[in-house]
Amino acid sequence: MTPEEFRKAADVSRETLDRLERYADCLRRWNRATNLVARRSLADLWRRHMLDSAQLLPLLPDPPAGRPRVIVDLGSGAGFPGLVLAILGAGAVHLVEAHGRKAAFLREAARVAETAVTLHHDRIEGLRPFPADVVTARACAPLPRLLDYAAPFLRPRPGARSGGTGLFHRGRGFDRELTEARKKWNMRVELVPSRTDPAARILRLNLLTVGGDKP
Repeated sequence: MTPEEFRKAADVSRETLDRLERYADCLRRWNRATNLVARRSLADLWRRHMLDSAQLLPLLPDPPAGRPRVIVDLGSGAGFPGLVLAILGAGAVHLVEAHGRKAAFLREAARVAETAVTLHHDRIEGLRPFPADVVTARACAPLPRLLDYAAPFLRPRPGARSGGTGLFHRGRGFDRELTEARKKWNMRVELVPSRTDPAARILRLNLLTVGGDKP
C-alpha cells in the first residue's frame, strides 16, 4: 500500500497525510538502531501499521459534550495506534510507554508530526489511573492481563452511568483469549473484522466488571 492508497482508504486530508509521512520517516530512521517494529514490516508500513491503526477512528464513541475525547494508549511502543489516532485528530491522546528509547522516539515523532500528545514514561501499573473515554492497545499483553491494566481507566466518571470503551487489536486466537478473560470479567463485546488481516479482530468492549459484580 502506498501513502496515497492509504489516504484514500482512510479518507484523510493531504495535510494529515503529510504529517503521517513525517512520522513514518522518523520511524524508519529510529528503527535502524531501536527495535520499534519488525524491520520486514516496514515494507508494508502503510497497510500493516498506519491503516491498522487508523481503522479504529470510526469505531470511537462520540466525543463528550464540551471537551475532546480522552484516549489512553497502553504500551504505545512505536505509536500504533495511539500516535496515529492523535495525528488524525481523534482527541486528547495519552501515550503510555515504559521503555526509555521508545518513549524518546514517541516524543520526537510527535514533534516532527506537529501533534500534541501527553506522554507517560512509566509502567502501566505505576501510572495513577484517570477516567478515559477510550483505552486502546495493539501489542501490549494477553487479553486477560490487558483488561487488568485497562479496567481502572474505563471505570465510570463520578455521576456517569457507564464507563469508557476499550478498543483492542487481537490476532489469531482471539476467541481463546476471550474465553479466558470471561472467567474473570463481565463485559459487552463487539468483534469487528480487521481491515488489514482477515484472521484478526478489533475488540470493542464496555461494561467491564469483575465476575460476580453487577455491570
